[in-house]
Amino acid sequence: MLRKILVATGLIFVLLPTGAFARDTTLLKQAQTVYIPVYSHIYGGAKNKEIQLTATVSIRNTDPKNPLILKEVSYYNTQGRLLKHYLNRPETIPPLATSRFIVKEADKTGGSGANFIVKWQAEKKIHAPLMEAIMISTRMQLGISFTSRGVVIEER
Repeated sequence: MLRKILVATGLIFVLLPTGAFARDTTLLKQAQTVYIPVYSHIYGGAKNKEIQLTATVSIRNTDPKNPLILKEVSYYNTQGRLLKHYLNRPETIPPLATSRFIVKEADKTGGSGANFIVKWQAEKKIHAPLMEAIMISTRMQLGISFTSRGVVIEER
């Protein structure tokens, strides 16, 4: 009986497609809205002193064959108030290329709970882009850097 179960289990695994051969089409998307947390400052030290940061939002087209179109890249402060639209018109990101948007270290308007909203689309379903924010400061012999990843909040 045990032998029959082992043989049946082995056949199931042989008949199932493996990761090397199966393509996960759930990664293919045509349009999304992405929320990316950024920090224009954080708090540190015994007195919770503000440490100003430069934030770089990186939008990477992970599709090797198809471009994507950025429709909106907008920066919001801790209270959710729109501070800046980064695009005057749609921007195309070629296959495997990257676009970046910077919040300067001197810009204190965003606060510790700032965020970007990015809306993108493509002519057909593509591999979803990777969106990250990289925050950095190198003042007073102190080096701080960290990242945050975008979260999809809407798919179209």
